[in-house]
Amino acid sequence: MARIDVNHIRHSYLPNPVKDADFALREVHHTFEDGGAYALLGPSGCGKTTLLNIISGLLHPSHGQLLFDGRDVTDLSTQERNIAQVFQFPVIYDTMTVYDNLAFPLRNRGVAEADVDRKVRETLAMIDLADWAKRKARGLTADQKQKISLGRGLVRSDVNAILFDEPLTVIDPHMKWVLRSQLKQLHRRFGYTMIYVTHDQTEALTFADRVVVMYDGQIVQIGTPAELFERPSHTFVGYFIGSPGMNVLPVTISGDTANLVSIKGPQAIRLPGVPKWKKVGIKELGIRPEYIRVGTEGMPVQVRKVEDLGRHQVLRALLGGTEIAAIIPEGGEIPAEPKVTFDPAGINLYEDSWRIEMGA
Repeated sequence: MARIDVNHIRHSYLPNPVKDADFALREVHHTFEDGGAYALLGPSGCGKTTLLNIISGLLHPSHGQLLFDGRDVTDLSTQERNIAQVFQFPVIYDTMTVYDNLAFPLRNRGVAEADVDRKVRETLAMIDLADWAKRKARGLTADQKQKISLGRGLVRSDVNAILFDEPLTVIDPHMKWVLRSQLKQLHRRFGYTMIYVTHDQTEALTFADRVVVMYDGQIVQIGTPAELFERPSHTFVGYFIGSPGMNVLPVTISGDTANLVSIKGPQAIRLPGVPKWKKVGIKELGIRPEYIRVGTEGMPVQVRKVEDLGRHQVLRALLGGTEIAAIIPEGGEIPAEPKVTFDPAGINLYEDSWRIEMGA
C-alpha cells in the first residue's frame, strides 16, 4: 500500500481555463495516509470522480503533482502506478468463469499458478462466491457480477491502493449493506489503502474512517463521521450530512447572543461562547434537528407537517419566515401551540458559509 499526496491539484476540461468556475476540480491539497479507508462524498458534479481518476492515472491533471510514497507519479500510467480500480458498473469477462475472472489479473502479471489458486480461492471466500467458481459470468445477476468486479480489485496483494467509483449503485439495498460490511472487514484485516467515491452518505459514513466531503470542485471538510455531524465546517456539510440536514438560519450577533433575523419578538439565543469573526460577512446559525427542543417555552413556530418515521417524528415548521425541522423522540408529544428552544451544545455559527470558532 502507499501514502498518496495530492499536491495542489487542479483540473479543467476546458482548453484555456481562467476563472475558478472553469475548473471541475479546484485546488486540492491533501494526503491519503498509507492503509487508510477514505470516502469521497458529495453530489453529482462536485469533482469526486475527477479526483479519483487523477489518482488512478486515467486523467492527467491540468495543474499540480501526485506522489506515491514520495515518488512523483503524475505522468505515469495506471499500470505503472499499480492501482486497482472498481467502477460503477461491473467490468468483467462474460465468457470466463468466475474463477478465471479473478485469476486473470494475477496470470497477466506472471504469478505462479499455485499462488494464483490460493489467492483466488481466498478472495472467492471473502466475497461469498466460492460455490459459483466454475460458473460462467454471463448468466449471473448484477450484484454477483459486481462482486466479481470487487474480487478482481481485492485479489492482488501488491497494489498501492484500491479505488472504488460508486461500486454499489447497481446493487439491491440489502446486498449493499452486506458488501459494505465485507469491505470494512477486508480493510481491517489487510490494511489496504482504499478510496471510495459515493454520493450516498450512509455508504460513506459506514465504510470510511475519514470522509472527504466535496462541493463545487473543492474539499470543504475532512473528518470522522462524528466530526461531520457535530461540527460541520461548511453549511453544505451540515445540509448534506444527516437526515434531515442541519437547519441554517440568518442571524445578527451581539456578544454571546444571536438574534434570528426572520422573526419578531423575544428570540434571543444564548451562544456557548463569543464568536471569533474573521471579517464582515453573512452570519448564520446552524443547528441540527436533534438539538431543537419542542415544548411550551421558547420561540413560537407554525407547524407545516409532521412525518412519523416510527422510532421518531420529524416536525416541519416555520420559525418566523424560515422553515426548520426538529426531531421528536419516540413517545414525545407536540403541544397545541408549540414553541422551540435550541440546545447550546448543538449550535454552530457560520460566516459566509464557513464555520466560526467560539471563545469562552
